[in-house]
Amino acid sequence: MIMTKEFICIVCPNSCRLTVTEEGGEITVSGNECRRGKKHGIHEYREPTRMLTTTVAVRGGTLPRLPVISREEVPRTLLGRCLETLYRMEVQAPLRSGDIIVKNICDTGVDVIASRSMNRKEV
Repeated sequence: MIMTKEFICIVCPNSCRLTVTEEGGEITVSGNECRRGKKHGIHEYREPTRMLTTTVAVRGGTLPRLPVISREEVPRTLLGRCLETLYRMEVQAPLRSGDIIVKNICDTGVDVIASRSMNRKEV
């Protein structure tokens, strides 16, 4: 059986339209203008990953929410579960940019960190 998927390559500014085809366990990529595009197409076909960026609630902070980001990409199939975990939590101010908010989120091996500092609200 032949499986075909199309992607827009995001590796460089060319934004090539990739066609990835799998037939008999062999994967081919067409439409790429460079080797990096081929590698991206195969990776996107086999195991797509994304950076996770969102916000979490902050108690006692100068702002109500803190922006966070994953240190590495997480499997796209787990993004929803990771977001649910982060939406349910609340962190305590003060926090510094780079502080670990969740270690090994959803058993991905990836930490989620604060992407800015947050001071404690003066009362």
